[in-house]
Amino acid sequence: MFSKKADEKEVERPVGQSSASFSDAPIHSGDRMRQTAANLIGLYYHQLTEGCGEKDCTNEFCASSPRFCLRDIDKNVAAAKALELFRCKNPLCNHLSLKGKVIQSVVSPTSGGKAESASSCISTGKQKLDMQMSGTSGGAALASCTTSSSFSSAGKKTEKQRKLDSVTEKYVNDVIGSCQSEGSWRTLIRLIGSMFYNPELLMNSFLKEPTEALTKEDIRSMEVDEDKDQDDQEGMVPAEGAESEEDTDNEETDMLYGLKDGDGGIAPTKPAPSQHEGVTLDLESVRRVFGRLCLLPDTDFQSAFVNGLLNLSKTLETDLQAFNVLMANPNYINIFLIVMEIPSLDSIEFLESATPYFCKAFRLLPISCQAQLVRIWSTYPADRLRSMVRSIQQLITVRIISTSWTRSNIVNDDEPIAGAAKLMKVLYYASIVGGCLDAPELVAAEKIQEKETEASIQELMQGAILHEPKERTPPKEDPLARWLGVRPIDCREPLVANEDFVNESLSDALEMDKDYTYYRAESSSKFTFMYHSFLLTTSVKNTGLFFDNRIRMMNERRSAMVQNILIQENLSPTYLRLRIRRDHVIDDALVNLEMIAMDNPQDLKKQLFVEFEGEMGIDEGGVSKEFFQLVVEELFNPDIGMFTYDDETHTFWFNPMSFENDGQFTLIGIVLGLAIYNNVILDIHFPMVVYRKLLGKLGTFEDLKFSHPSLAAGLQDFLRYEGDVADAFEQPFCIGVRDVFGSAHTHNLKDGGDQIIVTNETRKEFVDLYSDFLLNKSVEKQFRAFQRGFQMVTDESPIKMLFHPEEIELLVCGCKQFDFEALESATEYDGGYTKDSQVIRNFWEVIQEFTLEQKRQWLQFTTGSDRVPIGGLSKLRLIIARNGSDSDRLPTSHTCFNVLLLPEYRTKEKLLERLLKAITYSKGFGML
Repeated sequence: MFSKKADEKEVERPVGQSSASFSDAPIHSGDRMRQTAANLIGLYYHQLTEGCGEKDCTNEFCASSPRFCLRDIDKNVAAAKALELFRCKNPLCNHLSLKGKVIQSVVSPTSGGKAESASSCISTGKQKLDMQMSGTSGGAALASCTTSSSFSSAGKKTEKQRKLDSVTEKYVNDVIGSCQSEGSWRTLIRLIGSMFYNPELLMNSFLKEPTEALTKEDIRSMEVDEDKDQDDQEGMVPAEGAESEEDTDNEETDMLYGLKDGDGGIAPTKPAPSQHEGVTLDLESVRRVFGRLCLLPDTDFQSAFVNGLLNLSKTLETDLQAFNVLMANPNYINIFLIVMEIPSLDSIEFLESATPYFCKAFRLLPISCQAQLVRIWSTYPADRLRSMVRSIQQLITVRIISTSWTRSNIVNDDEPIAGAAKLMKVLYYASIVGGCLDAPELVAAEKIQEKETEASIQELMQGAILHEPKERTPPKEDPLARWLGVRPIDCREPLVANEDFVNESLSDALEMDKDYTYYRAESSSKFTFMYHSFLLTTSVKNTGLFFDNRIRMMNERRSAMVQNILIQENLSPTYLRLRIRRDHVIDDALVNLEMIAMDNPQDLKKQLFVEFEGEMGIDEGGVSKEFFQLVVEELFNPDIGMFTYDDETHTFWFNPMSFENDGQFTLIGIVLGLAIYNNVILDIHFPMVVYRKLLGKLGTFEDLKFSHPSLAAGLQDFLRYEGDVADAFEQPFCIGVRDVFGSAHTHNLKDGGDQIIVTNETRKEFVDLYSDFLLNKSVEKQFRAFQRGFQMVTDESPIKMLFHPEEIELLVCGCKQFDFEALESATEYDGGYTKDSQVIRNFWEVIQEFTLEQKRQWLQFTTGSDRVPIGGLSKLRLIIARNGSDSDRLPTSHTCFNVLLLPEYRTKEKLLERLLKAITYSKGFGML
């Protein structure tokens, strides 16, 4: 490789630094920052331990002051306090005297080996703090902290390079041409090193040329907009009560941006207008430069880039922790844009060293800067954004598979993975913002409806009789989504498919119980993937939801027990108990659940126990499964008329002409919520629009394509008709409907619609109104009751934050793929059976020969449900246990625990006959 033999004799390099890295690098502003910080901390330490020497000093943090509050402290405490005073920008004493002592000597990499004492930086250090407070660029102030003598010893070549304030595409091309003529690439490699060694140089490179075409009116308009943005930002008040995911010790940045770094802290209710909104970087120029470097013959610059990014990342981490660099210079964001354009960022050389450090530094970015990157990257082509996603996914996967994870060393503790997850979140929202978003007026209408629904649920949940109102805990919201003012569900077609963000290796390695603990502990400094659920599989997210539901159940049980102890009466049940007659399932369920909802709706969030009268089954999960199955079969019976069945899509839809009252629809909503809450899969077939509406969306023409495909196809042809639709169809703004008795009626889609003919200009409005009527207005009464029942159980659940509508369907209905080979591989055996036992081999041969309907019957008999859980049949944890020697006994099962008790039948034929009889005639529960 060329970079390994370049410039071996020119300069002395630090140990471990390759020749491709930056032997003649210009003075690094990050080094000056660190030097200044160290000097100032030394001054604070001196002030705390020895004082300024003035007897009348009024500084309470000065040892010379009569008001000094930290006397007799040891050196360790004084050092910690000095660091705290530095972070808080506490003023130094004006009369501070070093008494001829050097507080701290720092050897600058650019000072030629000369040490500088803290005394040389006291005035400029204060100046630096003042300039940072006023938002002034700190480059000049920090540079003044280094004495002129420290530069002089660096030599003429360094002095010349120090004057290079920026790099342009033309400059790089000139250097390439010069290197080609000289036959040596050393100058170009040094240039690459210099750029990445000096963040100040990098962020000011490849800037857009100032436009000369602006008129005076344009300039005035820009000035007015800037003034307005500044006024808006000054008048903005951050909201309270946001959750904190982690603490990055970046308190100054938190105050300046109104939000703690990471996924928590204080967040404004809407994004603040940013003075850095415009992109100053010429991205096309950067790409052309990188592209030309990759095409140079017989040259590999990858080592220079790797070493450069490694050094740059460490500097970025220091800058973001200790200095408000993003406020001091708006071009600082350009560094992250340039890095993400580096070719081969997903190569193993980058993944093993430089990229992890870059992600670690990225984790410290304030959320406002993350939002700015979202807006910039959302303008990228889909292929480019997908390539960036693939690079970071590869980093996560490489670190996952190359590390041995244990219960004490978990994924959450890996800072590069946490930083990569933060970066992936920015790319995820960039994909959403740049994708096909719903119309703003539609989103506004949905938000109004959502507020009305929440108010209704809140009133209902607080309306319990003889119970103290309980403060409702609203589900947590992703801070970046709140800052951007966008929800993932608002985007139908993102630039990058949601599946491309899922990392199965990460999902397999994640300890979800610990991750959920970090999510629940709002004051925890640990990183949690619950705020980055787009990276996880549906199965793992369902595990997180399971923990959330179980903890909520335990909290409700504990509250009931405390209440019973205090009032010394057993008035509050500790479980949600339902006593059901098998012949009156709907009546008993409706009466029980309605009484509970009226008395205390919070009881719906307790653990469910179902008891069938006259049966001895104890509910450990299996009885509840059968209860849900019976309720669903009854409620979706076409004879009842609550739902209509579509033969084309094989789904149910709300019957707008149903005679049933709201209570029945509320019941099915409660049943759906209870099923998710108690981790039970139902045999329900709704179109996707139902799950979108449950998450707060309104049905549109796009949803009609899946719920009513034939009608949607006709309307699509109507939209594409090339002739005059008014003459060809004479369609007014009204449609035909039938009432419950079959009589035909017309319904105006808008006022006077029967008198208004649809034209080419208004046909889209007609289609939108038609879709709105079918999916929203015609079933508004029924769906509101249904949604109310669902929200009564799940109003505090993180479902909206964790799942897409397609995943909600999986939660309710389970998977559709019956993979019995996976079930056989995952099955465990007990009582003397093994996978090689003859009866076990006969058993699986019989199961594989079953028809699909017989396989579903067997699942129902063994597990209490014929549905496949999320993640496939391998997640069932089936156990087959020996139940005696060969006999005429039928197989039995414990559906609560997925245990099949199988006698050791001698022949395959007998096993088949006994098993078929068991699964065909099984009903009810008994004691063995």
